[in-house]
Amino acid sequence: MKDINVGLIGFGTVGSGTAQVIYDQAERLRKKVGSSIILKKVADIKIDSLPAHFSDVVLTKDVSDIINDPEIDIVVELIGGIEPARTFILKAINAGKNVVTANKALISQHGLEIFEAAAKKGVEVGFEASVGGGIPVIKSLKEGLVANRIMSIMGIMNGTANYILNKMTDEGVPFAEVLKEAQAKGYAEADPTYDVEGIDTAHKLVILMTMAYGMKITLDQVSIEGISNIEPIDIEFAREFGYRIKLLAISVNHGEHVEARVHPTMVPEKHMLANIGGAYNGIHFTGDMVGNVLLYGLGAGMMPTGSAVVADIVDIARNVICGSIGRVPCLSYHPEHITPRRVTSMEDLSGPYYFRMSAMDKPKVLSKISGILGDHNISIESVIQKGRQKKGTVPVVIRTYEAQESAVKHALAEIDALDIVSDKTVKIRILSDADEG
Repeated sequence: MKDINVGLIGFGTVGSGTAQVIYDQAERLRKKVGSSIILKKVADIKIDSLPAHFSDVVLTKDVSDIINDPEIDIVVELIGGIEPARTFILKAINAGKNVVTANKALISQHGLEIFEAAAKKGVEVGFEASVGGGIPVIKSLKEGLVANRIMSIMGIMNGTANYILNKMTDEGVPFAEVLKEAQAKGYAEADPTYDVEGIDTAHKLVILMTMAYGMKITLDQVSIEGISNIEPIDIEFAREFGYRIKLLAISVNHGEHVEARVHPTMVPEKHMLANIGGAYNGIHFTGDMVGNVLLYGLGAGMMPTGSAVVADIVDIARNVICGSIGRVPCLSYHPEHITPRRVTSMEDLSGPYYFRMSAMDKPKVLSKISGILGDHNISIESVIQKGRQKKGTVPVVIRTYEAQESAVKHALAEIDALDIVSDKTVKIRILSDADEG
C-alpha cells in the first residue's frame, strides 16, 4: 500500500510540533492507517535547517516546491493569518492536493470559499486544530453529534484569556501585570489583542456555529467584548456572590434566529466551565438527543495542536487509501444546506447582570441609582456597598434579576451621566439557565 506523503508549510511552534508528532508516532500511525505517513518537505522562509532527526526531509523556502510536487498527497498550512495562507491553500487545492490547516481566522472568514474549491477538485480540507487545540471538537461536532439538533454552544475557547483570569482570581493581581507575566512566559503574544479582546474566541465560535446550525455567519455578526476592563475588585465581588469570571463564547439556537456573542461572564462556581483553569479550554454543547456534552483539554501548544493536525492527516490518509474522499462533508452539512440565518440582536437579549459603580459617598446616592434602574424595569436582586476605594467615592455593586439588554444600555447611560458617579459603570453578564438552551 502506498505511503502518504506530507508537505508542511511553516515550521514554527505548531509546525515543528506537528513534525515531531509524525516522527514520534510513526510506527503507531502506520499500524492504524495501514501505510506510513511520511513528512517529505517543509517550506519555511525563516529557518535554514531542520533538527538532525529530520535529515530525510527536504527544506525549502519556496512553497511551490511543495504544491507542485506530484508525490505529495497532503499539504499542511501552519503559517497562520489570512494572506498568504489563503493563496497557498487555494493553489494547493487547485493542484489536486488535500489540505490540513489550523488557521481559525482563515477558516472563519474564507472557509466557504475554500471548501467549495475543495469540493470542485475532489479533495479534502481538515481543520480540527482551528478550534480547541488538541481537543477533538470539530470531529465531535461533525460526526459524533451528527444525530442532534444543537441547541446551544458555550465555552472557554482561548487559553491566554483563561490563564489571565485565573491568575487574577487566584492571586488578586491586576490585568496589566498578569498580561505582562503571560507575555514573558510565552503564554501571550507580544500583541495580545486577539486573545484578550475576544476576537480569537469569536473566530472559533463562527466555525462552530457554521457546523452546528448549517448557517452562513461572518465575524462582524458576533457581538464581542474582551477582558481588559476586568479588575480584581470585580473578581472579588464575583467570589462573594459564588461566581467565577470567564471569557465565554455563547450561542443559543432559537430556530429562526441564533445568538452569537463573546463576553466576560460570571459563571456559578458549581458549573462545569467555572472550574476550567490555566490555559485549558472547555467547550459545552447541548444536543436535543444527547443532552449536555463537555469537551475539555489543552486549547493550544506545540504538541496538543500538533496532535490535532496529525489527526486530520490520518483521517485524510485513510480516505485516500480507501478512495473515499468527500465521504464526510467538511462542515458536516452539504454545501447547499448551509444557508443564512438571522443573528439575534444583543439589545433583544435578556439576563441577570452585575453592575459596579464608583459613586460619591453622599446621602440618597443609592436611591437615585435604583430609581433610574426602576424606571427602565430593571429589578435589583442585591446591593453591596463597600468602603472607599478612591477619595470621595465608594464602589456600589448591584446584581439584577433578568433585564433586557436595551434597557440596561439606556439605564447605565443615565447613571454614568450623573454628577455623583465618577467612572463608567462596569457591566458583566451573569450566566443564566437560558444561556444553555
